[in-house]
Amino acid sequence: MSEGRVMDAVVFDVGRVLIQWDLRCLFAKLIEDPEELEWFVSNVVTEDWHHQHDEGRPLAEMVPERIAQFPRYAEHIRAYATRFNETIPGPVPGTQELARKLHERGVTIFGLTNFGDEFWAEFRPTQPIFDLFTDIVVSGTEKIAKPEPAIYALAEERFARPPERLFFVDDKAENIAAATQRGWQGHVFTHAARLEADLTVRGLL
Repeated sequence: MSEGRVMDAVVFDVGRVLIQWDLRCLFAKLIEDPEELEWFVSNVVTEDWHHQHDEGRPLAEMVPERIAQFPRYAEHIRAYATRFNETIPGPVPGTQELARKLHERGVTIFGLTNFGDEFWAEFRPTQPIFDLFTDIVVSGTEKIAKPEPAIYALAEERFARPPERLFFVDDKAENIAAATQRGWQGHVFTHAARLEADLTVRGLL
């Protein structure tokens, strides 16, 4: 396919594409009651609140502010900052194997992830898969998060490729939409088998 010949790099999101992520994995160790656990991750340490760190806000600001709002859960909120890797139970089945296959085929692989800078520093050394990546753009480091257009522009510059040469894999449709508006090709990730089929059709695998 001509499209396959044009594209020569695959850009992976990290959370829920390459690695599983669920705040409950940590907080179930600290909160026994299932209803309280669901309330906690819906109201205290939530994914929306966590996204502030993805956007570049430091934990030193976020944590004391949240403790002031929910003093009863002070220790839990501190645990969010100090035990974040425990929110990551393991790899997403099959996707890291696809990244290895791409690398073995000579396809350049990159990362573009919404991930807090401080958490990334702790997490990255635990994952040798990223040694295969030529570059990884981390939102918290850059203080720009998907789906802001500026982070895709930055990625194009860092990756030294025009949009039409990039194939982006992300679990959120809005992040793929922002990329395709710039001319990237995209895949909304659901599971590895479907991604493998798409990569094959496009001539990348």
